[in-house]
Amino acid sequence: MSTNNDNAAAAVIAFVSGAVIGATAALLLTPSPGREMRGKLTGLGETAADRVKRLAREAKYRVTPKTRGADYEYDGGDAWI
Repeated sequence: MSTNNDNAAAAVIAFVSGAVIGATAALLLTPSPGREMRGKLTGLGETAADRVKRLAREAKYRVTPKTRGADYEYDGGDAWI
């Protein structure tokens, strides 16, 4: 079971890596001035970083349990201050 998941994860990582390398190569090989190219690469890096952060937050939210288990009980003790 875990071998299947490992293979799927490796395939996704390889696909994403290839897409990033291809996009970077396309940007670098397109004729444009250096200042414009640096601006494009900076924008691409910022949007990619923002997207990765957003996806990480969503994944963390989906993985965390939504309800507390039976081990959490309120004993009527101290107030929550």
